[in-house]
Amino acid sequence: MSTLGYLRQAREWAYPTLKNSAFLEKGVLTPEEFVKAGDELVFRCPTWSWESGDPKKAKSYLPADKQYLITRNVPCQTRVSSMECNMAVSAAGGGDGEDDDWMISNIIKATEQASLEDDFDLLDEDGEVMEKPTAPSSSSAGAAADGKIDTAAVGGNDDDDEYADIDGFEDDTLLQDDAAAGASAAGSNTNTSNNNNANDDDDHVLKVRTYDLSITYDKYYQTPRVWMVGKSTTGQPLTGAQMMEDVISDYANRTVTMENHPHVSGPHASIHPCQHGKVMKAIVRNLMKSTTTNNNKSKDSAAGDEADQSQQPQAPSVEMYLFIFLKFVSSMIPTINYDFTMDVTADTSK
Repeated sequence: MSTLGYLRQAREWAYPTLKNSAFLEKGVLTPEEFVKAGDELVFRCPTWSWESGDPKKAKSYLPADKQYLITRNVPCQTRVSSMECNMAVSAAGGGDGEDDDWMISNIIKATEQASLEDDFDLLDEDGEVMEKPTAPSSSSAGAAADGKIDTAAVGGNDDDDEYADIDGFEDDTLLQDDAAAGASAAGSNTNTSNNNNANDDDDHVLKVRTYDLSITYDKYYQTPRVWMVGKSTTGQPLTGAQMMEDVISDYANRTVTMENHPHVSGPHASIHPCQHGKVMKAIVRNLMKSTTTNNNKSKDSAAGDEADQSQQPQAPSVEMYLFIFLKFVSSMIPTINYDFTMDVTADTSK
C-alpha cells in the first residue's frame, strides 16, 4: 500500500463515528443507518448480500457479519468507451457557429464511407464530370471467358479485320495453364473467404465481462463507497486500464481510481466518496420537492386538515438511501447492470 493509502486509513481511524442522523440535512449516514439501508437492499434485491470479510480487518462500528455488501458476476456487455464514440453529432449552444459550442462527432464506418464516395462526381483534369465506371454485364463477361471478344464492341473498325481471327492462333497448352491458374486462384479466394468469415464470426461474438461490486461504509466521509473488480470472458482478472474502459471518461482515473479494498485483498476500482454526501443531499431535496408538487396538485380535492397535511414534504426514508445511491452511481458506470430494482429518478440539480 502507498504512503497516501496509509494516511487515509489513519485519518478514517482517527475520525469520530457519526452518532446523530443527518440523512436529510447533509446526505450522510450513521453506521446504524448504513446497516438499516443495507438490510432493505438485501431484502428487495436478493443478488446483494452481507459479507463479514477478513476478521482482522473488521470495523468495530459495524456488526461482525455485516461489514460490507456485495453482488457477484454482474454482466457488463458493452464498453463505455465504444458507447461514447458512437454518440450522434450534437451541439450545445446557439447553433450559430459560436466559439462556446461543443460537438461530439460520429465515427464513420468503412461501408458508410464507401456509400458516401458514391455521392460525389469524378472530375477529369479539365474539371469536367466524368462518367463513373460500371461493372461489365454478364453477357460481356461470358464472352470474355470464352475468349471471344467482339472488336466492334470495344471500339474496333473495318481496318482491324486482320486481327479478327486471333483466337485461331491460341495454343491449347496456354489455355490449360490459364485454367490451372484460375483454379488455383479460386481455391485461394475460397480460403481467404473462409478466414474472413471466421474473423467476422469472432467480431460478432458478444464479449461479456463480469464484475463483483461491493459497498462499504466510509467513516470519514460518512457515506457508502462502491468498489468493483472485473473478469474477462475467459475468467482472467481485468487490469486497471481495462476496468476504466467501463467507466464514463469524465470520471475514469479522476473520481474512479484504483485502490486497495478495506476488506478484500487486491486492488479494486473505487468511486471516491468525497462528493457523495452533497449529491445525495441534492437528490433527496429534489425528491421532496417533487413529492410536494404532486401533493399540491391534489389539494383542491382535499379539505380541512387533510389538505394541510398533504402540503407537507414527504421525505424518503433512510431505508431507501442505497437505492437512490446506486441509481446515482449508475451514471458513472452505466454498462454494468447491477440490480437496484426500484425506479428512482436521481435529479442532482441544485
